[in-house]
Amino acid sequence: MLVLGLSLFVILAGPASAAPRNIVLFVADDLGQQLGCYGDPVARTPHIDALAREGTRFAWAFCTTASCSPSRSVILTGLQNHANGQYGLQHATHNFGSRPFVRPLPLLLKQAGYRTCAIGKVHVQPEELYRFEKYANDGIIDGGRHAVRMAENAEQFIRENDPRPFFLYICPTDPHRAVQGFANERAYPGVQPEKFDPAQVPVPHYLPDQPEVRQELAEYYQAISRVDQGVGRLIAGLKATGHLDDTLIIFTSDNGPPFPGAKTNLYDAGTHLPLIIRAPGQELRGVVSQALVNWTDLTPTILDFSGAKPPAYALHGRSLLPILQTPSPEGWDEIYQSHSFHEVTMYYPMRSLRTRQYRFILNLAHPLPYPFASDLFDSPTWQGVLARGDRQYGSRTVAAYVHRPRLELYDLEKDPQEIVNLAEDPAYAKTVSGFQEKLKAWQKETGDPWLIKYEHE
Repeated sequence: MLVLGLSLFVILAGPASAAPRNIVLFVADDLGQQLGCYGDPVARTPHIDALAREGTRFAWAFCTTASCSPSRSVILTGLQNHANGQYGLQHATHNFGSRPFVRPLPLLLKQAGYRTCAIGKVHVQPEELYRFEKYANDGIIDGGRHAVRMAENAEQFIRENDPRPFFLYICPTDPHRAVQGFANERAYPGVQPEKFDPAQVPVPHYLPDQPEVRQELAEYYQAISRVDQGVGRLIAGLKATGHLDDTLIIFTSDNGPPFPGAKTNLYDAGTHLPLIIRAPGQELRGVVSQALVNWTDLTPTILDFSGAKPPAYALHGRSLLPILQTPSPEGWDEIYQSHSFHEVTMYYPMRSLRTRQYRFILNLAHPLPYPFASDLFDSPTWQGVLARGDRQYGSRTVAAYVHRPRLELYDLEKDPQEIVNLAEDPAYAKTVSGFQEKLKAWQKETGDPWLIKYEHE
């Protein structure tokens, strides 16, 4: 499925030898589309917005799974997590990891002559597969919350006396939840705290409009502002070192907001994310792409730009470089998603096909109650629901959220909030049957171990 097109860099910037092909991949943690450039009315993200004006903003970009480690493994391998083996979280007792055959970006780019550096959260394993040449974590980045300091470390790495092109992987922990709140009580030198009025923040449809929810959202927006200031400092460093115009910059997130109803779900709330790409030689700026893309496309894009040799096996995505300057390219009208775990106790495999009009979900363990991530369960948002005994949770009932059918089908044109399940509606029987066939064929094509479920149902 890997398609490597002629690099935009080569097409617009001349021969490959004209300049180094540097790469920056910036991955925020639990950031949805709460950005000014995506139309959010209160977000203060001037630097990310400026990046969008300088490059291509993808309006319909999706992670393949709304879980940290599995999503990051997809970003770094171009393989669905059910194929690369990183089914769930990497750290602590969860201990999921990719299979030995996998050849991630740090390895492929090193073999292509790149110097590689990771700053912040990597969150995949085994280390010998995902090893970067350098980790620029100097002990003063506050667990990944200080994105400005991380960007300063990035500039130091760029300035090292090394003629090789660089691959820089920057992953702040913001705006992920902290043990309590969003780590806004700390001071971060060089970061201007941005406070938000809980009464003014928009409450998304999947959350109840309650005081504790608004308070958490206000704190979430403050954490997002730190990410934005880190992006601003990164761009300043690239300018100062003379590398802004020879560096491919990709800005994105691993999954959606850290609230029940978004993170760990395959609904749009958890998987419809920001993706901004600024490429050297890009003549058309401020492009808004309508292509449906997902994170399996990121590794092919980077390999295309770098000229690095792809792995021997087929990847699951396509390079985005050939469509960066085409707002509505043909053949980019559907994406596939795969989720199996988050924490080790959170077994709930789901597979999904999303088109422009429909979302189809296969819940492979549907008799089980839908599991909660521990930090989401403990959040003031969900604890408030439990304390009040609420039956309604945002636009869904609590019962519908926790107990899900085997099949879900939503008409996104009529029902963008994905509430009215049409899977059992006779009028949609042919649509359901067609999606089931396509999803199963895709599972076979991508080597999904959960195909065995078909033999027992």
